[in-house]
Amino acid sequence: MAHAQEHTSHTGLIWKVFGILSVITIVEVILGIAKPDALHLTKILGTSPLNIIFLVLTLVKAYYITWFFMHMADETKSLRRAVVWTAVFLIMYLATLLLIEGSYINGVLAPLVKWNY
Repeated sequence: MAHAQEHTSHTGLIWKVFGILSVITIVEVILGIAKPDALHLTKILGTSPLNIIFLVLTLVKAYYITWFFMHMADETKSLRRAVVWTAVFLIMYLATLLLIEGSYINGVLAPLVKWNY
């Protein structure tokens, strides 16, 4: 005789994660539209604090998507670490590369181009 598998509903968890991701996205959109001068025009670590906030919020969203929707919470600890840390370091590397190269390109083109935005 086959064993009956018990299934627990994850509806509440899905709505909770959806709410967290929605709040983070709303904060990102509001900050992107408002662009507060205190966060946008100052420099910390070679970039504006607004960019750092966007990077952190994006990493938090990537964590929640990976952890709950890709079912990493149910995997072994070593597989979770391998996937999550690889993704985190890749995202951090690419973001750093984009910020460094974007700053370089802006420095080279600044005398040649009038930025109207």
